[in-house]
Amino acid sequence: MGESEPAEAAAVAPAGDVEAKEDAGESGSVAAESPRSFFVESLGYGTRQESEPPKYVRELADIDWLGRPGQNWLDLGLDYRMRYEIRDDDLRRPLANSHDQPFLLRSRAFLGVKEAFDPFRFAVEFEDASLENSQFEANSRDVNRNQIIQMYGELLFDSVPLVDRRLRVQAGQMAFEAVDRRLIARNDWRNTTNHFRGIRAAIGERSDDWQLDLFALNPMILDPFEEDQADEGTGFYGLIGDWRRWSDVMTIQPYYFVLDRHRGESTPDREIHTLATRGYGIVGDSGWDYDFDFAFQFGHDADQRHRAFAFTTEVGHSFERPMQPRLSGFIGYASGDRDPGDDVSQRFDRLFGFGRPWSASDYFIWQNVIAPKTRLQLRPHPKFRFDCGYGAYWLASPTDVWAVTGLRDPTGQNGSFLGQELDFRVRWAATSRTDITLGYAHFFAGGFTERSGRPEDTDFFYVETLISLFK
Repeated sequence: MGESEPAEAAAVAPAGDVEAKEDAGESGSVAAESPRSFFVESLGYGTRQESEPPKYVRELADIDWLGRPGQNWLDLGLDYRMRYEIRDDDLRRPLANSHDQPFLLRSRAFLGVKEAFDPFRFAVEFEDASLENSQFEANSRDVNRNQIIQMYGELLFDSVPLVDRRLRVQAGQMAFEAVDRRLIARNDWRNTTNHFRGIRAAIGERSDDWQLDLFALNPMILDPFEEDQADEGTGFYGLIGDWRRWSDVMTIQPYYFVLDRHRGESTPDREIHTLATRGYGIVGDSGWDYDFDFAFQFGHDADQRHRAFAFTTEVGHSFERPMQPRLSGFIGYASGDRDPGDDVSQRFDRLFGFGRPWSASDYFIWQNVIAPKTRLQLRPHPKFRFDCGYGAYWLASPTDVWAVTGLRDPTGQNGSFLGQELDFRVRWAATSRTDITLGYAHFFAGGFTERSGRPEDTDFFYVETLISLFK
């Protein structure tokens, strides 16, 4: 749902298209989906949602070696990904000067039935995520063996009285992305996938001038080797609006999320409300584009009141030149807790959002951070894409924790400057079914990092191969 559209109309890139959804900000303008569509895609880096069904899925009629014309009622998908990593002194690990060379392996399969039994539809998605050759123990970020991550039934009605909009209702287990993916994401870069159990509904579709999405869910607790279980003590509720009437200037997405956790006497209660607005657009034929998101959180966290704030702002320019360059500047901020001893928590909660675009090394999330970045994206050949970036990082509150690493100085005497990162990536559509990605990131330790006992710079190199069976 989110900004979903009917499965039979979903624009799903072929495996041979090297464009990856976690890097939505590509050079060139993005037009509406059809002459009558109000939808415009953001060029913001990393903001493009995964399609529903996922992009490795095809209608049976479109599978050249298997399907026949008219077989649009069945969706099929099967893909395999292997990523080899070299990580030196990984700051996510408690062991300094570590050297790890893991293989992250992931297989996925999707089956969906539509149209044949309308208005009823259903879909199932399977995932097997594993880790080999690592010196560290398996965790739910890297390993989730033999799991059903989606299994839902759906009712699709072409028109709802009064509003004359399509209505879609899903119930069951599902994985999806919403808004700019910063608070709800499948987290495709990660080896395992966020998923939920509950109900979702959408009035309207992405081509309409307005759309309303609602959900009431329980997050699934990922277990490396056992069956994932729904967190019955945690409710996750949301309301997302899309106003596209002015999309030639700006698309506006107001949204409201509630995370309500009551797990029993042994676990403190949390109730976090997130009230936010995102806006983005392309400035005519000027080549300029923008994307911003402002979020305020309130509620309570155990015995503390919760008051937190976060924002992101990106401005980019696409040049009419060979290789279609796009240069962008970005700044992201998320508040941290200023005083661990008082009765107010200011630490922003990123909920179920992505991590990857904040840092190629996976060192940062949207929590207690100040992160200005710049990025250059090029397309030197239809089958090749290249991007590189520079970012600097500070703690928004020097007394709060650096979330991913667990490093913290409650006194604030270690300062707030965490370090700088340079990264680059090359993506090659080797065949119509095979994508190969090569990337590297170097992190320069800042004052806080050095004084916290991790003075060495870190390196991260990877090669990833993604094979999608169906075309």
